[in-house]
Order: sequence, then C-alpha cells, then structure tokens
Amino acid sequence: MNVAIAGVGQTKVGEHWGLSLREMSLQAIEGALDEAGNPKVEALFVGNMLAGLGGQLHLGPLIADYVGIVPKEAVRVEATCASGGAAFRSALHFVQATGKAALVCGVEKMTDVPPREATRELVTAADAELEGVHGPSFPALNALLMRRYMHEFHCRVEDFALFPVNAHKNAMHCEWAMYHRPITAQDVCESKSISSPIRLLDCSPRSDGSASAVLVPQAQGIDTPVTVVGSAAATDTLTLAGRRDLLTLDAARESARLAYEMAHLGPGDIDVFELHDAFSIIAVLSLEAAGFAPRGGGVTLAMEGEIAPGGRIPICTFGGLKARGHPIGATGVYQIVELVKQLRGDGGGNQVPAEVGMAQSIGGVGGTAITHILARGD
Repeated sequence: MNVAIAGVGQTKVGEHWGLSLREMSLQAIEGALDEAGNPKVEALFVGNMLAGLGGQLHLGPLIADYVGIVPKEAVRVEATCASGGAAFRSALHFVQATGKAALVCGVEKMTDVPPREATRELVTAADAELEGVHGPSFPALNALLMRRYMHEFHCRVEDFALFPVNAHKNAMHCEWAMYHRPITAQDVCESKSISSPIRLLDCSPRSDGSASAVLVPQAQGIDTPVTVVGSAAATDTLTLAGRRDLLTLDAARESARLAYEMAHLGPGDIDVFELHDAFSIIAVLSLEAAGFAPRGGGVTLAMEGEIAPGGRIPICTFGGLKARGHPIGATGVYQIVELVKQLRGDGGGNQVPAEVGMAQSIGGVGGTAITHILARGD
C-alpha cells in the first residue's frame, strides 16, 4: 500500500516560554489537518523524549484530548533523538495495517528545564551503566568521534566548520528556523570550546517546537502527492566501546540500505537529504553511512560545495538541527515536513530541484537510526 502525506504543519522553533506542550502540539496538528482537508484520523503517534523532566508523561491521551480525537488510539513514542522519526514510522505502520488515516506529532519543550538538568538527561541516550557512570556529557561522546576522525583522516576543525556554515545559510530563508543569521568558518572555530574539538557552533541548540503530518492510505484528491517509498530502522551497540568500527554509523548504514532496498533506489537517486546534524561530526558520518561518500570522504563533500543547495546532495535545506533548531522529539517530524515542502515545490527561497528525498534520524550517538525515503507522485 502506498501511504501518502496529505498535510504537514509546524511551529516556529525557538524558546516558547508562553506555550505548553499541548498548545504547541495543537498548532502543528491543526496546520497539518487543515492542509489535508481535515480527514477523519484514527490514531495519533507522539514523538517526545524529555516531557518527563517537566513533570508530564502519558502524552498520547493528553494531546489527543486537547486536539479532540479521544477515544482514538494515541501513544507516545520514544527513541531519544530519533523519537520523531520513530513516531512517523509507527504512524506509517498503522496506516499500512489498517488502511486508515493517522496523525504523527513530534513535540519537545526544552527551555522550561534548567540547562544542567537537560544535559544530565541527554546523556541517558548513551549507556548509563557503562558510559554515563564515568561522567561524559553528550557533546563529549561526540567529541571522541570527531577527534578520532581528525586523527585518522588528517582533518582540521575548519573542515567540519563548513557544515554549520551551510546550515545557517539555508536557515536564512526558513520562516520556522530558530536562527536567521549567517556564520563563517572563522566564527565556528573561534566559538566557545564545549568539549574539544567540538565548539559551540558545532552543536545544535536547545529549543522548543512541534511538527506534525497526516498520513493517508492513498494519494487520491491530493494536488501534489508525496508518498513514502522507503522506511527502515536499525540499531547499533549503545556504547561506543562496543562498536565494530568507531567511525562507521552501522545503524545509519543499515537503515539506509534497507530503505533503499524497499524503495528500489540508491544514493544516486536521492535529490535532497535531511540528515541529523546534531553535531558536525554526525553530519559527516551520516553522509558516509548513507552512501554519499566513502569512509573518510564526508568532509570532502562540504569542502567541494556538494552539500549546498546547488550541490550533488543538498543537506539541511531549511537549516537542519543546527540552525532550524533541535527540539529533540520533534526533529524527525520537522525533517518530514521539510522533505514534503521540497517535493511539492513549496520550498520558497530554500527550494532545490527534487523528486526524491531522504530523512534520517539518529538516536543517541548512533544507537538508533531511522531512515525514510519520500517521492513526489503516487
């Protein structure tokens, strides 16, 4: 069964002190339902990681009640930073199994939580018993990968800086992005050291936001249909020490392989890639894992301009996690929203020529990876 995306909606990413989880969710869901023509939906899947820090879990019925779809099925889906992608995949499975429409909503409210508390919670995406007990922060774990990559492939910090530079440039034309200011490679390299060699401008920001999509069993009646042609998830060891190869995201590689197989496509068929640039090193490793560059070649793509809107594989075309913002549980759904806009030709100043797009969500430091391939047409 071809599952189509009938409508999408999103809030601006930022610091939403005046909005609650349910209020942000309602804004995104109403936008998606309006775009879809307000179809009858039979289920809601909510991507979220950190709501418990604010004292509220059980988001399925909370949001279903607020948007008026009780007593329909509604559950929260958690896969740390890949929660939004996992929620979208759950909604996809529901539609495929029942032939009925479903809603997916990703939502995160991070700014209500003290930064130190949020930092402690983020490291739970790693192995608490074998890694967390030793005290590394989440940036520190990613810094280990970046330092090893620089050593093995003789790269400089300046080479990685081109990824946030590209993201900020793309966000300039994105109305829902958190940041609307360009940065230079020098800005990145001179920004505050977070965990050497990672600098502040290598990191995605703490942010609030919600994004939503309506999935339907067929594309009839949709002016410019976008369908899901590939979807796959995979896992790797949670600990970095247990990895087969520290510099290969095996979960990302396997989920991409399976999604390509399902779609009967390959890397050369992808026109736009919304990857998970929580840190610059993850953007590099994701490009390699998804087959766009050989091992050690991801940095070269940025140096040659191939990740820019006019390049061979445009990434983060609305700013990515780095500049659009990273409301963790919502990020995977924002990626879907952005692919849909590209494939429908609604990208505005961010538009790239695209008929097939791919989104990949990474949970933790590569412990989970969820890949979706969307195509224009039914």
